[in-house]
Amino acid sequence: MVHVIDINDPADPRLDSFRDLNSSDRRPDLPDGRGLVIAEGVLVVQRMIDSRFPMAGLLGVEGRLAKLGADLDAVDAPYYRVTAEMMTACIGFPLNRGVLAVAERPSTLTFDAVVDGARTLVILEDVNDHENIGSIFRNGAGMNVDAVLFGGSCADPLYRRAVRVSMGHVLRVPFADVPDWPNGLQLLRERGFQVVSLTPNPEALPLAAAMSGEKVALLVGAEGPGLREHTMQATDVRARIPMAPGADSLNVATAAAMAFYERIRSDG
Repeated sequence: MVHVIDINDPADPRLDSFRDLNSSDRRPDLPDGRGLVIAEGVLVVQRMIDSRFPMAGLLGVEGRLAKLGADLDAVDAPYYRVTAEMMTACIGFPLNRGVLAVAERPSTLTFDAVVDGARTLVILEDVNDHENIGSIFRNGAGMNVDAVLFGGSCADPLYRRAVRVSMGHVLRVPFADVPDWPNGLQLLRERGFQVVSLTPNPEALPLAAAMSGEKVALLVGAEGPGLREHTMQATDVRARIPMAPGADSLNVATAAAMAFYERIRSDG
């Protein structure tokens, strides 16, 4: 059961895992630093509790402790109870959500562990915006995407903002890197996946006509440049989302969400 500890000094070293969260050079969630994963708000904390991420501690006000209630019964970690003013002094900014949790990063999942048994995957290439990554995880969780794969140079999906925007789904939807990018796309094809690259190119097939596989891997690229040509050459088909005249593209998370919906619709 969670251990409630009252803290009255924002400089208390027991709060170091939560300190200066908006300081770029001291953030505890940097993967090459302390490598902690940070959850903000009751809902995201609840999803962390139900995830594979081992919770190491919580920081919050009394009201959030009461709201979490029985969710904390299985948590063997301290809950540092503070005032809202003290939380602000510690983390460096006001947090209306009133509670934070930190977890250690578990071992990275393997490509095989993530792909085996999946029917719908989304693959990200060079997506370096944390909010887009978080939105893709949230959208994917809501529309039957089994896992997320990363290729190229993508931002850290466990950065605090990505976790928050995903509403904690980045803690629950499995993810892994594609080995030997982009040649590793062939590994998906060998497992029976149709690999579909999304592009605004008007010569590409409309998305509804492009997805025909029983198992589908949808590939999206960065804002602006999109997918690399070399990468698209390694896919089975190029697909576009029909748009109004004068519109050149959609936000990558929005485009991915539309592809997820079309996948559900075409899957019956």
